[in-house]
Amino acid sequence: MTTQAITPELRQWILDQALAGCQPADVLAAMRNSGWDEDTAVAAMEQTLRERLQQVGHTVTAAPASGAPVPEPALEAAPTRLSAEGHEVRVLTTLKRPRVVVFGGLLSDEECTALMALAGPRLLRSETVDNATGGSEVNAARTSDGMFFSRGETPLIDGIERRIAALLCWPLENGEGLQVLRYRPGAEYRPHHDYFDPAQAGTARILQRGGQRVGTLVMYLNTPEGGGATTFPDVGLEVAPVRGNAVFFSYDRPDPSTRTLHGGAPVTAGEKWVATKWLREGVFI
Repeated sequence: MTTQAITPELRQWILDQALAGCQPADVLAAMRNSGWDEDTAVAAMEQTLRERLQQVGHTVTAAPASGAPVPEPALEAAPTRLSAEGHEVRVLTTLKRPRVVVFGGLLSDEECTALMALAGPRLLRSETVDNATGGSEVNAARTSDGMFFSRGETPLIDGIERRIAALLCWPLENGEGLQVLRYRPGAEYRPHHDYFDPAQAGTARILQRGGQRVGTLVMYLNTPEGGGATTFPDVGLEVAPVRGNAVFFSYDRPDPSTRTLHGGAPVTAGEKWVATKWLREGVFI
């Protein structure tokens, strides 16, 4: 293919692949391999599949356009350290596509211990957001215990949230409350995306609270004896869970092309504790 125009032939080809059961990420990869610009390919897929859903009677929530603003730490000068609210954080690893940054020392040992102590008595079997209804439910793919803090619930939580906002250059009020999770031996979180699927009926309800998720920060509160890495299967990346460190990634559209498929590998020994911060497009209420 030599043209970058979204032709009727291209749209029909995309529809044929979808009807044949091909995964969107595989269709996108085939288009890139044939010489298509990624943004054009994504736009063609979104238009074609949205129109198809409308034809068969589904209500579709519009997705953010490619290149929507996302959180981004100040890495233009390739620093090895950043200061956020007076706290020094090391920049250990960066990846551009997907945008992944591994931070060292984002939390102190004392903060990690305090978060686990505060969260422990409130832990329950973790739930996931159900895009079909907009509610939440226990999911077999997520075998952890968890709880949510309200934003700014304690001085400790407020200080950590302000540090995150400064580090990622994203408004404090656009962040969801911190979630703390505990994974026992054998527990895992199978690969998934954090954005809300625009094609699901419940997404419109979810987006009323602050728009799409555009970034995720996973902070490690302890170092498990074995396993528990945060994995990115699309790019073959594994981030080891080291106490006080964190991994950040962003996604400018709710689409697999962002390559932000990720999971929590099974814990093979000991426990893994993490605190997760999700960042929204707008003010989270």
